[in-house]
Amino acid sequence: MTTTPVAPTRHVVHRPAGTGPATWAMGSLFEHVLSADESGGLGVSLVTQPPGIATPLHRHTHEDEAFFLLHGTMTYRAGDEVFRLAEGDFIWLPRGLPHAFRVTGTSPVRFVGFADPGGIFGLYDEVGVPARERRLPGADGLSMAVEIPRWNEVGPRYGLEVVGPPLPEEG
Repeated sequence: MTTTPVAPTRHVVHRPAGTGPATWAMGSLFEHVLSADESGGLGVSLVTQPPGIATPLHRHTHEDEAFFLLHGTMTYRAGDEVFRLAEGDFIWLPRGLPHAFRVTGTSPVRFVGFADPGGIFGLYDEVGVPARERRLPGADGLSMAVEIPRWNEVGPRYGLEVVGPPLPEEG
């Protein structure tokens, strides 16, 4: 998918907690805080993910990404570097840089995700399902066996390229 820059709305966007659209994907909750259409480019989501979730090594060809970790811990590989992120840590990833992460510890992580431009957040909506509640999905979400083929089909339209396996579990 190609994203075309849109003119900013030039008005304030106020989204009270828990009122934006939300999606269950990857066994996780993605709450949309600001869309690329609303801002003229930037997308912002509040993300909650359970322990053990890991992405494959991948890169984005359309956008830069950044994460601000609010709760929990994760291991992040960015290029050849590995970072251990904890509450209050921030990481910025330029487009094209291969990266992957794994949620570590025993509690879910909660972070603010930024994408510029923010069209990538539409991928989660296409692959996942609308969240019925502001919680991690249970049996009412999609299984990874159902989601993985959807990621493989939809991802390339968003410039998502898988280039390697997930980070191994630490142990």
